[in-house]
Amino acid sequence: MKLSIILWLLVAPLLLSFSTPNSSTDKAPLPDPESFPVPNGIKGLLFYIQRDPNTNTICYEINVDKNGKLETEDPVHAFWIRYPEGGMRKDLNYIQRKFAYGINVKSTGNDRYELRSVAYSKLPLLLKKDAQNQYQVYTAINKKECVLSRVFIRIDGGSFWSPNVLYIELKGTEIATGKTVTQRIKPV
Repeated sequence: MKLSIILWLLVAPLLLSFSTPNSSTDKAPLPDPESFPVPNGIKGLLFYIQRDPNTNTICYEINVDKNGKLETEDPVHAFWIRYPEGGMRKDLNYIQRKFAYGINVKSTGNDRYELRSVAYSKLPLLLKKDAQNQYQVYTAINKKECVLSRVFIRIDGGSFWSPNVLYIELKGTEIATGKTVTQRIKPV
């Protein structure tokens, strides 16, 4: 058997399990993001991502060692909460980490780290400690400094490798006022 056939047999089931919904021509309404479950009880949760086609959620938590010290080489740990499967927790696989939901990390010194999504590197995120000495992820939302809490990705059709992303919605808390701020970004 040729190597390409063997690779296809190994990769095809992975790709099919991460397919995106059909185009809106199917007339099925897209779900309201506010109806999705909110992760709770996760110590060190920084932010989470939800997207179509289901309520499975990718959580990003602070990565600490057994003594509670930050793992400086890998400060953020990403994992799934599979709500349709009873809320089971599951690590991202290689393809998900490298092409979809992984985070590239660069230390900027003084316990600060620049984070960039592997899928959308245009949005800079900053991991740093807040006034209570807890790590948070900061970004600009509507030109205001905010602590990021949620990202929602509206997908309408496409494929695993090329989904039709209608928008990316950021949600966070403005540092200056404590108010919830949201912004939709149309990816280019």
